[in-house]
Amino acid sequence: MHTKRLGNSDLDITPIGFGAWAIGGAGWAFAWGAQDDGDSVAAIHRALDLGINWIDTAAAYGLGHSEEIVARALAGVQNRPHVFTKCSLPWNDRREIFQCLKSDSIRRECEASLRRLKVDVIDLYQVHWPLPDADIEEGWTTLARLREEGKLRYLGVSNFNAEQMRRAQAIAPITSLQPPYSLIHREVEEEILPYAEAQGIGVIAYSPMGSGLLTGAMTRERVAALPADDWRRKSADFREPLLSRNLRLVDVLRAVGSRHGRTPGEVAVAWVLRHPAVTGAIVGARRPDQVAGIAGAAEFRLSPEEIAEIEASFTD
Repeated sequence: MHTKRLGNSDLDITPIGFGAWAIGGAGWAFAWGAQDDGDSVAAIHRALDLGINWIDTAAAYGLGHSEEIVARALAGVQNRPHVFTKCSLPWNDRREIFQCLKSDSIRRECEASLRRLKVDVIDLYQVHWPLPDADIEEGWTTLARLREEGKLRYLGVSNFNAEQMRRAQAIAPITSLQPPYSLIHREVEEEILPYAEAQGIGVIAYSPMGSGLLTGAMTRERVAALPADDWRRKSADFREPLLSRNLRLVDVLRAVGSRHGRTPGEVAVAWVLRHPAVTGAIVGARRPDQVAGIAGAAEFRLSPEEIAEIEASFTD
């Protein structure tokens, strides 16, 4: 796969990265249901075999479990990928996640992630959510100090708006922004992506396939059968009237992809990657075959006519 420089870093990343949200498993607030750890490790290995050179995880995914599985998968791997993780969502003894950007909490989270990932330095450490808003400066100042101490290579933000990025930049440079971006969630196009592009901030988009809706594998029956602890059961995108709209969009993606031997998911990811501000897209997978079914998006290019076709059908 070709690579692209991420923001102000020296990290050259592939167009798609392995998303480790779902492999956190069950038992926490935003779980995707039960997950087999062996499948998770195999999926990561398949991603590396296909040339993907970065993994995005977070401490909150499975309350540390995702980071542990990433470390397990990378044990003994010689050509190690870049590993990105996040802070600001710690949890208490009752396994309840809360939002915190206080300095002592950020430090504890960083040390815990270093231990779970079994590394001495984290390639990219991101603020998961800019909450509480009043503590952004305290949290970002702490991250800058942790970088000076050699524990972090680069600093990123996730789910920040333009004004919040300006506030962080006044303290220390931002290497990357991680926003939600897909055909069904285009809110960042108006102000946030243009700001990141103008400031030279790399963008790694999450949920480019709408949390599985745009893969082509999701049906009404499968939505109805989602496990009770799958957070998507509560998402408006998976309920009417949006569900019907989203599944109609999949039909269009399937038609476009069929001309090139591509899956609907690959078309959806290619659409995200077409934006000039986007450096890469995070693609989640729970099994090796899911990785193989989307990796082709990295080199797939939609024509202007196909982009217009997709967008016209979505706005009808």
